[in-house]
Amino acid sequence: DRPAETPDGREIAILGNIDFPKEIPTYLRYGARGVGLYRTEFLYLESRSRPTEEDHLKSYLKALEELGDKPIVIRTVDLGADKFYDGNNLREPNPFLGCRSIRYCFEHPEVFNTQMKAILRASAHTKNLSILFPLISSLEELRKAKAMVLEAMEELRRKGVDFNENIPIGVMIEVPSSVLIADTLAKEVDFFSIGTNDLVQYSLAIDRDNERVAYMYCPAHPAILRLLKMTIEVAQDHNIPLCLCGEMGSELEYIVLLMGLGITQFSVAPPATIPAIKKIIRSVTYERAKEAAEEVSRFTDPEKSIRFLRGITKEILPEAF
Repeated sequence: DRPAETPDGREIAILGNIDFPKEIPTYLRYGARGVGLYRTEFLYLESRSRPTEEDHLKSYLKALEELGDKPIVIRTVDLGADKFYDGNNLREPNPFLGCRSIRYCFEHPEVFNTQMKAILRASAHTKNLSILFPLISSLEELRKAKAMVLEAMEELRRKGVDFNENIPIGVMIEVPSSVLIADTLAKEVDFFSIGTNDLVQYSLAIDRDNERVAYMYCPAHPAILRLLKMTIEVAQDHNIPLCLCGEMGSELEYIVLLMGLGITQFSVAPPATIPAIKKIIRSVTYERAKEAAEEVSRFTDPEKSIRFLRGITKEILPEAF
């Protein structure tokens, strides 16, 4: 119940990653301030038939009921790759490089349109609901997705259905190309959300589910730290919020580093990690975190970075390792 605030007064927001609205009470009990990532593809994966607009709406309204006035970010469906559904699970030679996520939605516009109308209808009940597009790799993709949102809005207007005309729209920064054009994307969105799982996978060419190479999957790789720093600086320069919602933000040894790089919002899982994350935040000044991040940025060996960061974290939470 204590705030996630550093000793020198820097406030950090901790939110939760959810698959289902029923998870929200547990997150709130552990101290989350809202939902930073609602992974809506699980609406599809648990159903034998394609969810209708009403199915979507029912789920979103349940989440809003559980949250009260707390914020929620709804990610559009991230089907494909390792998440298959409804006979559309065509096996591809490289599924993570294939028709997944926003690309799947472009190929199945009826799926996107159904979900978007439900999200917009839910937005009439709160000003704290935002839309998040996953796997955006180009400005053209972002503009195409936004145009599809406008189409859904126009449908609802014709029917006289209320929605938030100014609903915030953000993009996942989770492929190297989106980092390199982050300054361009920032001019056309309201916020960024960094998905470290895919960012690491795509940047290092590592399939973390492949046991032959999974040991090479390393968020502390110098290249990943540079990509994170670039994205954070762009968000700061354009004065837009940025949240880190990948697994890296739930791994205790990286909290000080990420704070020092400038992250002020974490969306994490599982909820039981939140008190430990809060304790780290409340124990380290922002200035000390910046010094740690600068020191790690000079390392060329990821293992050295991890040892260094674990040493700092172990002083705060001896039981963590």
